[in-house]
Amino acid sequence: MPSETLEEYLEAIYKLAEHDDVRPSRLADAMAVSAPTVTSALKRLKARGLITRPAGGVELTPAGRTEALSIIRRHRLAERLLVDVLGIPWEDVHEEACRLEHALSPKVQAALETYLENPEVCPHGHPIPSAEGTVAAPTGEPLCDFGAGADVEIVRIDEEAEGLLTYLASLGMYPGTRVKVCDVAPFQGPLMVEVGGSRYALGRDIARKIVVDAPAMAGRGRGRRKQ
Repeated sequence: MPSETLEEYLEAIYKLAEHDDVRPSRLADAMAVSAPTVTSALKRLKARGLITRPAGGVELTPAGRTEALSIIRRHRLAERLLVDVLGIPWEDVHEEACRLEHALSPKVQAALETYLENPEVCPHGHPIPSAEGTVAAPTGEPLCDFGAGADVEIVRIDEEAEGLLTYLASLGMYPGTRVKVCDVAPFQGPLMVEVGGSRYALGRDIARKIVVDAPAMAGRGRGRRKQ
């Protein structure tokens, strides 16, 4: 079993690899540590057979991927416990879950899975890996890719930063919330959206982190797409 620190690295490598190739510099930024610290951690992970270093990059081995998914499962189950059972606001649970994920024994984790009825996603909409180590393929597209007239539903929030989640909560924007795109300003300007009868202007940087799907538009198009 890797140490708590190495578990954090495995989790970060897995999440970074979902979007692009993993380089030590990207990992240092994600972990908020220095380059020498990352180099030391990567040597330990490689020695344990959890990563490889192709062309200076970082890739999880099958064993490393299994371990990473186990950590992510514990983390997202912990988030569901904190939100659904303890009533902690969704913007406050990420850091708390980072602490709990290392403390859950297999016995406690199994009991938690049963109590929560094996939820499929975390409070922020990210898929929870199964106990067998599989994970559902991500769905949806960034809200900023949809044009005026699109009627969509939030699937997940791609970034779990407390400030962003607090802001979206103030607008009533959670996974499962319906959003209508009323207008899109040209030249990478903001989107005007309607949520629960109220209208808000969302900057492209925010709209890019809100992943949505358009079930209501099936067979009818999804509005004009912005390139």
